[in-house]
Amino acid sequence: MRSTFHSIETAKRSLFTQQATINTIGHNIANANTPGFSRQRVNLVATRPIEAPGYMRSNIPGQLGTGVEFTSITRIRESYLDDQFRNANRMLGDWKIQSETLGKLETIFNEPSDSGIRTVMDNFWKSWTDLSKDPENITGRKIVRENALALVDAFNETSKHLTDLSNDITSNIEVKVSQINSIGASIADLNREIKRLELYGDNPNDLYDQRDYLVDQLSLIGNVTVGKTADGYEISIGSVNLVTYDVLTPITSGQLETEFDAGRLGGEVAGMFTSRDKYVRDYQEQLDAMADTLVNGEFSVTIPAGSTYNGTTLTADRVEVVRGINGLHRLGYLFTNPPQQAGDIFVSKGGPITAASIDLAQAIKDDPMAIATSMRTEIINGANETVKGNNTLANFMASLKDTSFRFSPTSSGNSISNGTIDSFYQSMLGQLGVQTQEADRQAANQSDIVNQVESSRLSVSGVSLDEEMSELIKYQHAYGAAARFMTSIDQILDKVINGMGIVGR
Repeated sequence: MRSTFHSIETAKRSLFTQQATINTIGHNIANANTPGFSRQRVNLVATRPIEAPGYMRSNIPGQLGTGVEFTSITRIRESYLDDQFRNANRMLGDWKIQSETLGKLETIFNEPSDSGIRTVMDNFWKSWTDLSKDPENITGRKIVRENALALVDAFNETSKHLTDLSNDITSNIEVKVSQINSIGASIADLNREIKRLELYGDNPNDLYDQRDYLVDQLSLIGNVTVGKTADGYEISIGSVNLVTYDVLTPITSGQLETEFDAGRLGGEVAGMFTSRDKYVRDYQEQLDAMADTLVNGEFSVTIPAGSTYNGTTLTADRVEVVRGINGLHRLGYLFTNPPQQAGDIFVSKGGPITAASIDLAQAIKDDPMAIATSMRTEIINGANETVKGNNTLANFMASLKDTSFRFSPTSSGNSISNGTIDSFYQSMLGQLGVQTQEADRQAANQSDIVNQVESSRLSVSGVSLDEEMSELIKYQHAYGAAARFMTSIDQILDKVINGMGIVGR
Protein backbone atom coordinates (compact mmCIF):
# COMPACT_ATOMS: atom_id res chain seq x y z
CA MET A 1 0.00 0.00 0.00
CA ARG A 2 1.40 3.36 -1.01
CA SER A 3 1.86 6.21 1.45
CA THR A 4 -0.76 8.93 1.19
CA PHE A 5 1.86 11.66 1.36
CA HIS A 6 4.40 9.99 -0.93
CA SER A 7 3.55 12.19 -3.92
CA ILE A 8 3.81 15.37 -1.82
CA GLU A 9 7.37 14.38 -0.89
CA THR A 10 8.16 13.68 -4.55
CA ALA A 11 6.79 17.08 -5.57
CA LYS A 12 8.71 18.83 -2.79
CA ARG A 13 12.01 17.29 -3.89
CA SER A 14 11.35 18.34 -7.46
CA LEU A 15 10.57 21.91 -6.40
CA PHE A 16 13.74 22.19 -4.32
CA THR A 17 15.89 20.67 -7.07
CA GLN A 18 14.49 22.81 -9.88
CA GLN A 19 14.86 25.89 -7.70
CA ALA A 20 18.53 25.07 -7.03
CA THR A 21 19.07 24.69 -10.78
CA ILE A 22 17.35 28.01 -11.51
CA ASN A 23 19.46 29.72 -8.84
CA THR A 24 22.65 28.29 -10.39
CA ILE A 25 21.61 29.49 -13.85
CA GLY A 26 20.99 32.95 -12.36
CA HIS A 27 24.49 32.84 -10.83
CA ASN A 28 25.96 32.02 -14.25
CA ILE A 29 24.09 34.86 -15.90
CA ALA A 30 25.19 37.31 -13.21
CA ASN A 31 28.86 36.37 -13.82
CA ALA A 32 28.72 36.25 -17.61
CA ASN A 33 31.35 39.02 -17.79
CA THR A 34 33.37 38.11 -14.70
CA PRO A 35 37.03 37.39 -15.63
CA GLY A 36 38.03 33.81 -14.85
CA PHE A 37 34.48 32.62 -14.09
CA SER A 38 33.52 29.10 -15.18
CA ARG A 39 29.89 28.25 -15.80
CA GLN A 40 28.35 25.87 -13.28
CA ARG A 41 25.93 23.01 -13.68
CA VAL A 42 23.67 21.21 -11.18
CA ASN A 43 24.07 17.45 -11.40
CA LEU A 44 20.63 15.83 -11.13
CA VAL A 45 19.96 12.18 -10.25
CA ALA A 46 16.82 10.21 -9.56
CA THR A 47 16.41 9.49 -5.87
CA ARG A 48 16.53 5.93 -4.66
CA PRO A 49 13.28 4.16 -5.54
CA ILE A 50 11.25 2.12 -3.05
CA GLU A 51 9.37 -1.10 -3.40
CA ALA A 52 5.62 -0.94 -2.96
CA PRO A 53 4.96 -1.79 0.68
CA GLY A 54 3.21 -5.09 1.64
CA TYR A 55 3.16 -7.88 4.26
CA MET A 56 5.22 -10.03 1.99
CA ARG A 57 7.19 -9.04 -1.08
CA SER A 58 4.85 -7.01 -3.27
CA ASN A 59 3.57 -8.50 -6.48
CA ILE A 60 3.26 -5.03 -7.96
CA PRO A 61 5.68 -4.87 -10.88
CA GLY A 62 8.57 -2.39 -10.80
CA GLN A 63 9.75 -0.07 -8.07
CA LEU A 64 8.21 3.16 -6.98
CA GLY A 65 10.16 6.30 -7.91
CA THR A 66 10.73 8.89 -5.22
CA GLY A 67 11.61 11.92 -7.35
CA VAL A 68 14.81 13.86 -8.08
CA GLU A 69 17.65 15.45 -6.17
CA PHE A 70 20.98 17.12 -7.02
CA THR A 71 24.18 15.50 -5.88
CA SER A 72 26.54 18.41 -6.56
CA ILE A 73 27.09 21.72 -8.29
CA THR A 74 30.22 21.56 -10.40
CA ARG A 75 31.99 23.95 -12.76
CA ILE A 76 32.67 23.17 -16.40
CA ARG A 77 36.44 23.36 -16.89
CA GLU A 78 39.04 21.65 -19.10
CA SER A 79 42.50 21.48 -17.52
CA TYR A 80 44.16 20.68 -20.86
CA LEU A 81 43.00 24.01 -22.27
CA ASP A 82 44.20 25.74 -19.10
CA ASP A 83 47.70 24.35 -19.67
CA GLN A 84 47.63 25.45 -23.31
CA PHE A 85 46.52 28.95 -22.37
CA ARG A 86 49.20 29.36 -19.72
CA ASN A 87 51.99 28.20 -22.02
CA ALA A 88 50.84 30.56 -24.76
CA ASN A 89 50.38 33.38 -22.24
CA ARG A 90 53.93 32.90 -20.96
CA MET A 91 55.38 33.33 -24.45
CA LEU A 92 53.13 36.33 -25.09
CA GLY A 93 54.44 38.05 -21.96
CA ASP A 94 58.05 37.48 -23.07
CA TRP A 95 57.64 38.81 -26.62
CA LYS A 96 55.38 41.65 -25.54
CA ILE A 97 58.04 43.06 -23.20
CA GLN A 98 60.76 42.65 -25.84
CA SER A 99 58.60 44.44 -28.40
CA GLU A 100 57.89 47.30 -26.00
CA THR A 101 61.58 47.69 -25.08
CA LEU A 102 62.74 47.72 -28.69
CA GLY A 103 60.09 50.32 -29.42
CA LYS A 104 61.52 52.47 -26.63
CA LEU A 105 65.02 52.00 -28.08
CA GLU A 106 63.77 53.24 -31.45
CA THR A 107 62.36 56.29 -29.68
CA ILE A 108 65.68 56.91 -27.92
CA PHE A 109 67.71 56.83 -31.14
CA ASN A 110 64.94 58.75 -32.93
CA GLU A 111 66.11 58.03 -36.46
CA PRO A 112 65.58 59.35 -39.03
CA SER A 113 64.98 62.81 -37.61
CA ASP A 114 66.42 66.30 -37.53
CA SER A 115 67.65 65.83 -33.96
CA GLY A 116 69.19 62.35 -34.09
CA ILE A 117 72.88 61.48 -33.86
CA ARG A 118 73.11 61.00 -37.64
CA THR A 119 72.00 64.58 -38.34
CA VAL A 120 74.26 65.95 -35.62
CA MET A 121 77.25 64.08 -37.06
CA ASP A 122 76.44 65.27 -40.57
CA ASN A 123 76.39 68.84 -39.29
CA PHE A 124 79.74 68.27 -37.57
CA TRP A 125 81.41 67.02 -40.77
CA LYS A 126 79.78 69.76 -42.83
CA SER A 127 81.10 72.46 -40.47
CA TRP A 128 84.65 71.20 -41.15
CA THR A 129 83.97 71.36 -44.89
CA ASP A 130 82.83 74.96 -44.53
CA LEU A 131 85.84 75.79 -42.37
CA SER A 132 88.23 74.32 -44.95
CA LYS A 133 87.03 76.94 -47.44
CA ASP A 134 88.12 79.77 -45.13
CA PRO A 135 90.42 78.21 -42.50
CA GLU A 136 91.14 81.48 -40.69
CA ASN A 137 87.47 82.43 -40.26
CA ILE A 138 86.61 82.75 -36.55
CA THR A 139 82.91 82.25 -37.25
CA GLY A 140 83.63 78.95 -38.98
CA ARG A 141 85.65 77.81 -35.98
CA LYS A 142 82.83 78.70 -33.62
CA ILE A 143 80.41 76.72 -35.76
CA VAL A 144 82.76 73.71 -35.57
CA ARG A 145 82.91 74.12 -31.80
CA GLU A 146 79.13 74.33 -31.43
CA ASN A 147 78.60 71.30 -33.63
CA ALA A 148 81.20 69.40 -31.63
CA LEU A 149 79.32 70.33 -28.44
CA ALA A 150 76.07 69.20 -30.06
CA LEU A 151 77.68 65.86 -30.96
CA VAL A 152 78.91 65.44 -27.39
CA ASP A 153 75.45 66.24 -26.04
CA ALA A 154 73.87 63.76 -28.46
CA PHE A 155 76.17 60.98 -27.26
CA ASN A 156 75.70 61.92 -23.60
CA GLU A 157 71.92 62.19 -23.78
CA THR A 158 71.46 58.97 -25.76
CA SER A 159 73.68 57.12 -23.31
CA LYS A 160 71.74 58.59 -20.38
CA HIS A 161 68.44 57.48 -21.89
CA LEU A 162 69.82 53.96 -22.34
CA THR A 163 71.01 53.90 -18.73
CA ASP A 164 67.65 55.18 -17.53
CA LEU A 165 65.87 52.52 -19.57
CA SER A 166 68.08 49.82 -18.08
CA ASN A 167 67.37 51.12 -14.56
CA ASP A 168 63.64 51.27 -15.29
CA ILE A 169 63.68 47.64 -16.40
CA THR A 170 65.51 46.67 -13.21
CA SER A 171 62.88 48.50 -11.16
CA ASN A 172 60.10 46.79 -13.12
CA ILE A 173 61.67 43.41 -12.39
CA GLU A 174 61.41 44.18 -8.68
CA VAL A 175 57.77 45.20 -9.18
CA LYS A 176 57.08 41.90 -10.92
CA VAL A 177 58.79 40.02 -8.08
CA SER A 178 56.46 41.74 -5.60
CA GLN A 179 53.51 40.91 -7.83
CA ILE A 180 54.53 37.25 -8.01
CA ASN A 181 54.79 37.04 -4.22
CA SER A 182 51.46 38.83 -3.76
CA ILE A 183 49.68 36.45 -6.14
CA GLY A 184 51.40 33.51 -4.43
CA ALA A 185 50.13 34.68 -1.03
CA SER A 186 46.58 34.89 -2.40
CA ILE A 187 46.84 31.37 -3.83
CA ALA A 188 48.09 30.06 -0.48
CA ASP A 189 45.12 31.65 1.29
CA LEU A 190 42.71 30.16 -1.25
CA ASN A 191 44.33 26.73 -0.82
CA ARG A 192 43.63 26.87 2.89
CA GLU A 193 40.02 28.06 2.51
CA ILE A 194 39.25 25.55 -0.25
CA LYS A 195 40.65 22.70 1.82
CA ARG A 196 38.48 23.72 4.77
CA LEU A 197 35.32 23.75 2.66
CA GLU A 198 36.16 20.49 0.93
CA LEU A 199 36.37 18.77 4.31
CA TYR A 200 32.67 19.57 4.71
CA GLY A 201 31.94 17.94 1.38
CA ASP A 202 31.39 21.21 -0.49
CA ASN A 203 32.56 22.20 -3.96
CA PRO A 204 33.76 25.81 -3.60
CA ASN A 205 33.53 26.47 -7.33
CA ASP A 206 33.91 30.24 -7.12
CA LEU A 207 37.07 29.85 -5.05
CA TYR A 208 38.39 27.35 -7.61
CA ASP A 209 37.84 29.97 -10.29
CA GLN A 210 39.60 32.66 -8.29
CA ARG A 211 42.60 30.41 -7.76
CA ASP A 212 42.83 29.44 -11.44
CA TYR A 213 42.47 33.07 -12.49
CA LEU A 214 45.42 33.99 -10.27
CA VAL A 215 47.46 31.20 -11.88
CA ASP A 216 46.53 32.61 -15.30
CA GLN A 217 47.84 36.02 -14.22
CA LEU A 218 51.00 34.40 -12.91
CA SER A 219 51.56 32.61 -16.23
CA LEU A 220 51.93 35.96 -18.00
CA ILE A 221 54.71 36.97 -15.61
CA GLY A 222 56.79 33.80 -15.50
CA ASN A 223 57.03 30.12 -16.33
CA VAL A 224 54.51 28.78 -13.82
CA THR A 225 54.18 25.09 -13.00
CA VAL A 226 51.05 23.87 -11.19
CA GLY A 227 51.08 20.71 -9.13
CA LYS A 228 47.66 19.49 -8.00
CA THR A 229 47.61 17.69 -4.66
CA ALA A 230 44.98 16.74 -2.10
CA ASP A 231 45.91 19.89 -0.16
CA GLY A 232 45.60 22.23 -3.16
CA TYR A 233 47.94 23.74 -5.71
CA GLU A 234 51.72 23.66 -5.49
CA ILE A 235 53.10 26.56 -7.52
CA SER A 236 56.63 26.90 -8.91
CA ILE A 237 58.25 29.60 -11.04
CA GLY A 238 60.79 27.79 -13.17
CA SER A 239 62.35 25.39 -10.69
CA VAL A 240 61.81 27.66 -7.66
CA ASN A 241 58.96 26.70 -5.33
CA LEU A 242 56.55 29.52 -4.56
CA VAL A 243 53.51 27.94 -2.84
CA THR A 244 53.05 24.66 -1.02
CA TYR A 245 49.49 24.32 0.33
CA ASP A 246 49.13 27.46 2.49
CA VAL A 247 52.85 28.23 2.81
CA LEU A 248 54.36 30.99 0.68
CA THR A 249 58.11 30.99 -0.03
CA PRO A 250 58.86 34.49 -1.34
CA ILE A 251 60.93 34.66 -4.52
CA THR A 252 63.75 37.17 -5.06
CA SER A 253 64.95 38.84 -8.24
CA GLY A 254 68.26 37.03 -7.85
CA GLN A 255 66.51 33.67 -8.00
CA LEU A 256 64.62 34.73 -11.11
CA GLU A 257 67.84 35.86 -12.78
CA THR A 258 69.39 32.47 -12.04
CA GLU A 259 66.35 30.79 -13.59
CA PHE A 260 66.65 33.05 -16.63
CA ASP A 261 70.34 32.25 -17.09
CA ALA A 262 69.45 28.55 -16.92
CA GLY A 263 66.75 28.96 -19.56
CA ARG A 264 63.91 28.02 -17.19
CA LEU A 265 62.19 31.39 -16.97
CA GLY A 266 59.59 32.74 -19.38
CA GLY A 267 56.92 35.40 -19.35
CA GLU A 268 57.29 39.11 -18.76
CA VAL A 269 60.21 38.72 -16.35
CA ALA A 270 62.21 36.78 -18.94
CA GLY A 271 61.39 39.49 -21.47
CA MET A 272 62.71 42.10 -19.05
CA PHE A 273 65.98 40.26 -18.47
CA THR A 274 66.38 39.79 -22.23
CA SER A 275 65.62 43.45 -22.86
CA ARG A 276 68.03 44.73 -20.23
CA ASP A 277 70.91 42.29 -20.61
CA LYS A 278 70.73 41.76 -24.37
CA TYR A 279 69.18 44.70 -26.17
CA VAL A 280 69.88 47.72 -23.96
CA ARG A 281 73.35 46.56 -22.96
CA ASP A 282 74.23 45.71 -26.56
CA TYR A 283 73.25 49.11 -27.92
CA GLN A 284 74.99 50.84 -25.03
CA GLU A 285 78.18 48.95 -25.90
CA GLN A 286 77.83 49.74 -29.59
CA LEU A 287 77.27 53.43 -28.87
CA ASP A 288 80.32 53.42 -26.57
CA ALA A 289 82.36 51.72 -29.31
CA MET A 290 81.21 54.33 -31.79
CA ALA A 291 82.24 57.21 -29.51
CA ASP A 292 85.58 55.58 -28.66
CA THR A 293 86.33 54.81 -32.31
CA LEU A 294 85.56 58.38 -33.33
CA VAL A 295 88.07 59.63 -30.78
CA ASN A 296 90.69 56.85 -30.79
CA GLY A 297 89.95 54.44 -33.65
CA GLU A 298 92.81 53.80 -36.04
CA PHE A 299 92.74 54.85 -39.69
CA SER A 300 95.30 55.69 -42.34
CA VAL A 301 95.96 59.17 -43.69
CA THR A 302 98.32 60.33 -46.43
CA ILE A 303 100.10 63.48 -45.31
CA PRO A 304 101.00 65.53 -48.42
CA ALA A 305 104.49 66.71 -49.18
CA GLY A 306 105.23 70.17 -47.83
CA SER A 307 103.38 69.52 -44.59
CA THR A 308 105.19 69.75 -41.29
CA TYR A 309 105.44 66.44 -39.47
CA ASN A 310 107.22 66.19 -36.10
CA GLY A 311 108.94 69.50 -36.80
CA THR A 312 110.20 68.41 -40.26
CA THR A 313 108.89 69.50 -43.62
CA LEU A 314 108.00 66.46 -45.67
CA THR A 315 109.57 66.19 -49.10
CA ALA A 316 107.21 63.41 -50.16
CA ASP A 317 103.81 62.12 -49.24
CA ARG A 318 103.77 60.08 -46.05
CA VAL A 319 101.20 57.45 -45.06
CA GLU A 320 100.57 57.53 -41.34
CA VAL A 321 98.28 55.47 -39.08
CA VAL A 322 96.39 57.90 -36.87
CA ARG A 323 94.40 57.14 -33.73
CA GLY A 324 91.06 58.82 -34.13
CA ILE A 325 90.01 62.39 -34.64
CA ASN A 326 92.22 63.39 -31.70
CA GLY A 327 95.30 61.85 -33.28
CA LEU A 328 94.54 63.63 -36.55
CA HIS A 329 93.99 66.97 -34.82
CA ARG A 330 97.33 66.68 -33.03
CA LEU A 331 99.04 66.73 -36.46
CA GLY A 332 97.87 70.31 -36.92
CA TYR A 333 99.36 73.56 -35.66
CA LEU A 334 97.77 76.52 -33.88
CA PHE A 335 98.36 80.15 -34.74
CA THR A 336 100.60 80.74 -31.74
CA ASN A 337 104.05 82.20 -31.54
CA PRO A 338 105.99 79.98 -31.81
CA PRO A 339 103.66 77.41 -33.54
CA GLN A 340 102.20 74.92 -31.11
CA GLN A 341 100.83 71.52 -32.02
CA ALA A 342 97.09 71.22 -31.48
CA GLY A 343 95.70 69.19 -28.63
CA ASP A 344 92.78 66.80 -28.40
CA ILE A 345 89.31 67.78 -29.58
CA PHE A 346 87.44 65.31 -27.39
CA VAL A 347 88.34 64.20 -23.87
CA SER A 348 86.79 61.99 -21.21
CA LYS A 349 84.98 63.21 -18.13
CA GLY A 350 86.60 60.28 -16.35
CA GLY A 351 87.83 56.85 -17.39
CA PRO A 352 87.92 55.62 -20.98
CA ILE A 353 86.01 57.33 -23.75
CA THR A 354 82.38 56.23 -23.79
CA ALA A 355 79.16 57.78 -25.02
CA ALA A 356 78.48 58.89 -21.45
CA SER A 357 81.97 60.26 -20.70
CA ILE A 358 82.90 61.96 -23.99
CA ASP A 359 83.31 65.72 -23.72
CA LEU A 360 84.76 68.62 -25.69
CA ALA A 361 88.24 69.72 -24.63
CA GLN A 362 88.13 72.70 -22.30
CA ALA A 363 90.68 74.61 -24.39
CA ILE A 364 88.33 74.53 -27.38
CA LYS A 365 85.35 75.45 -25.20
CA ASP A 366 87.27 78.50 -24.00
CA ASP A 367 88.76 79.55 -27.33
CA PRO A 368 87.72 78.37 -30.80
CA MET A 369 91.22 79.31 -32.01
CA ALA A 370 92.36 76.11 -30.26
CA ILE A 371 90.93 74.35 -33.30
CA ALA A 372 93.67 73.64 -35.83
CA THR A 373 93.24 73.79 -39.61
CA SER A 374 96.84 74.03 -40.85
CA MET A 375 99.46 71.27 -41.07
CA ARG A 376 102.31 73.45 -42.26
CA THR A 377 104.83 75.77 -40.64
CA GLU A 378 107.61 77.81 -42.24
CA ILE A 379 110.26 80.37 -41.40
CA ILE A 380 108.93 83.88 -42.04
CA ASN A 381 111.18 86.88 -41.26
CA GLY A 382 113.44 84.60 -39.26
CA ALA A 383 110.61 83.25 -37.14
CA ASN A 384 108.81 79.93 -37.34
CA GLU A 385 105.10 80.52 -37.96
CA THR A 386 102.02 78.48 -38.81
CA VAL A 387 101.12 78.96 -42.44
CA LYS A 388 97.85 80.80 -42.67
CA GLY A 389 95.46 79.76 -45.37
CA ASN A 390 96.61 76.15 -45.23
CA ASN A 391 93.52 73.97 -44.95
CA THR A 392 95.08 70.50 -45.11
CA LEU A 393 93.92 69.48 -41.66
CA ALA A 394 90.43 70.92 -42.17
CA ASN A 395 90.12 68.91 -45.39
CA PHE A 396 91.23 65.76 -43.59
CA MET A 397 88.66 66.40 -40.88
CA ALA A 398 85.89 66.88 -43.43
CA SER A 399 86.90 63.66 -45.21
CA LEU A 400 86.58 61.61 -42.00
CA LYS A 401 82.90 61.18 -42.84
CA ASP A 402 83.99 58.75 -45.58
CA THR A 403 87.11 57.38 -43.85
CA SER A 404 87.28 53.74 -42.77
CA PHE A 405 88.05 53.32 -39.05
CA ARG A 406 89.09 50.22 -37.17
CA PHE A 407 86.41 49.69 -34.53
CA SER A 408 87.06 48.45 -31.03
CA PRO A 409 85.95 44.88 -30.18
CA THR A 410 83.41 46.10 -27.60
CA SER A 411 80.78 46.37 -30.32
CA SER A 412 79.43 42.92 -29.51
CA GLY A 413 76.25 43.20 -31.49
CA ASN A 414 77.74 44.82 -34.61
CA SER A 415 79.55 42.78 -37.21
CA ILE A 416 81.46 45.78 -38.57
CA SER A 417 85.13 45.83 -37.54
CA ASN A 418 86.26 48.23 -40.24
CA GLY A 419 84.13 50.94 -41.79
CA THR A 420 83.03 54.54 -41.60
CA ILE A 421 81.42 55.97 -38.51
CA ASP A 422 78.23 56.52 -40.50
CA SER A 423 78.11 52.95 -41.77
CA PHE A 424 78.60 51.64 -38.25
CA TYR A 425 75.75 53.75 -36.97
CA GLN A 426 73.54 52.75 -39.90
CA SER A 427 74.22 49.09 -39.17
CA MET A 428 73.16 49.71 -35.56
CA LEU A 429 69.89 51.23 -36.70
CA GLY A 430 69.36 48.45 -39.25
CA GLN A 431 69.89 45.83 -36.57
CA LEU A 432 67.45 47.62 -34.27
CA GLY A 433 64.85 47.82 -37.02
CA VAL A 434 65.06 44.10 -37.81
CA GLN A 435 64.91 43.14 -34.13
CA THR A 436 61.90 45.38 -33.55
CA GLN A 437 60.09 44.01 -36.59
CA GLU A 438 60.70 40.43 -35.45
CA ALA A 439 59.61 41.11 -31.88
CA ASP A 440 56.46 42.86 -33.10
CA ARG A 441 55.69 39.92 -35.39
CA GLN A 442 56.25 37.37 -32.65
CA ALA A 443 54.14 39.35 -30.18
CA ALA A 444 51.30 39.68 -32.70
CA ASN A 445 51.43 35.96 -33.56
CA GLN A 446 51.51 34.97 -29.92
CA SER A 447 48.59 37.27 -29.17
CA ASP A 448 46.58 35.52 -31.88
CA ILE A 449 47.47 32.13 -30.38
CA VAL A 450 46.42 33.26 -26.90
CA ASN A 451 43.14 34.59 -28.25
CA GLN A 452 42.50 31.36 -30.11
CA VAL A 453 43.20 29.20 -27.05
CA GLU A 454 41.13 31.52 -24.86
CA SER A 455 38.28 31.28 -27.36
CA SER A 456 38.45 27.48 -27.15
CA ARG A 457 38.53 27.66 -23.39
CA LEU A 458 35.55 30.01 -23.27
CA SER A 459 33.60 27.69 -25.55
CA VAL A 460 33.88 25.13 -22.76
CA SER A 461 33.89 27.24 -19.60
CA GLY A 462 32.38 30.52 -20.66
CA VAL A 463 28.79 31.57 -20.05
CA SER A 464 26.54 31.63 -23.12
CA LEU A 465 23.55 33.83 -22.38
CA ASP A 466 21.50 32.13 -25.09
CA GLU A 467 22.20 28.72 -23.62
CA GLU A 468 21.51 29.88 -20.08
CA MET A 469 18.20 31.46 -21.10
CA SER A 470 17.15 28.21 -22.79
CA GLU A 471 18.07 26.28 -19.67
CA LEU A 472 16.25 28.82 -17.52
CA ILE A 473 13.03 28.37 -19.51
CA LYS A 474 13.35 24.58 -19.34
CA TYR A 475 13.78 24.47 -15.59
CA GLN A 476 11.19 27.19 -15.07
CA HIS A 477 8.64 24.95 -16.78
CA ALA A 478 9.86 22.00 -14.73
CA TYR A 479 9.38 24.01 -11.55
CA GLY A 480 5.90 25.07 -12.67
CA ALA A 481 5.00 21.46 -13.47
CA ALA A 482 6.23 20.30 -10.04
CA ALA A 483 4.16 23.03 -8.42
CA ARG A 484 1.13 21.94 -10.44
CA PHE A 485 1.76 18.35 -9.37
CA MET A 486 1.87 19.51 -5.74
CA THR A 487 -1.44 21.34 -6.23
CA SER A 488 -3.05 18.26 -7.78
CA ILE A 489 -2.01 16.05 -4.88
CA ASP A 490 -3.29 18.68 -2.46
CA GLN A 491 -6.66 18.66 -4.17
CA ILE A 492 -6.78 14.87 -4.06
CA LEU A 493 -5.99 14.81 -0.36
CA ASP A 494 -8.58 17.50 0.27
CA LYS A 495 -11.15 15.32 -1.43
CA VAL A 496 -10.12 12.25 0.54
CA ILE A 497 -10.06 14.02 3.86
CA ASN A 498 -12.99 16.35 3.55
CA GLY A 499 -15.20 14.79 0.88
CA MET A 500 -15.14 11.02 1.41
CA GLY A 501 -17.51 9.24 3.87
CA ILE A 502 -20.10 12.00 4.14
CA VAL A 503 -22.74 10.54 1.78
CA GLY A 504 -26.09 10.31 3.54
CA ARG A 505 -25.24 12.74 6.24
